[in-house]
Amino acid sequence: MSNTVEGYEIRKWFMFSEDTVTNETGKTADGNDVRKIAIAAVFKNPYAGKFSEDLSLLSGHSPKLGEEVGQRLVALANGVAIESYGKSCIVGISGEYEHGNACLTADFANPVRNAIGGAVAWIPSTGKRGGPGATIDVPLAHKDALYVRSHYDTFTLSFGDAPNPDEILVIFAAATRGRLHARLGGLKVEDIEGKDGMC
Repeated sequence: MSNTVEGYEIRKWFMFSEDTVTNETGKTADGNDVRKIAIAAVFKNPYAGKFSEDLSLLSGHSPKLGEEVGQRLVALANGVAIESYGKSCIVGISGEYEHGNACLTADFANPVRNAIGGAVAWIPSTGKRGGPGATIDVPLAHKDALYVRSHYDTFTLSFGDAPNPDEILVIFAAATRGRLHARLGGLKVEDIEGKDGMC
């Protein structure tokens, strides 16, 4: 398998998957389990250690990275429909936080949306600078309507050997449903069918 994705020198792919079957107090799931999944890639940062106004070496190739991430994310879901999503980055300490953001624009995200299907809502995002052993909370929200309260969640991930100082770690996470026993009201999934995803 090649270690490059059109302009990105990939060192490692990460895959995460967990199924939650009861809530924190042990109450059995109200319906299907919550499956949270994530795909992450760590790669060389061409701007490590220097400032550049032009970040196109990262942003310009991001659609191809998004295609690969989308394919891997859908495969990891293993036939279960994805309902919520989010994205994050961790930039090695020789780089800028802006370098990670350059990889997370709509050009990167749209191929992932296409792979998931539907997915018209704004994608929550976070990021930071860090090193090997870094932990990050990837925010999640409903893929078709941002304000579905039951789907506000996070997926906490840790990376044992990434990123190195001259690397960027890009993460895309998803979940197959909202929180177990969500009961705080607000817009419901059944309320958004056939409506604009930004409602």
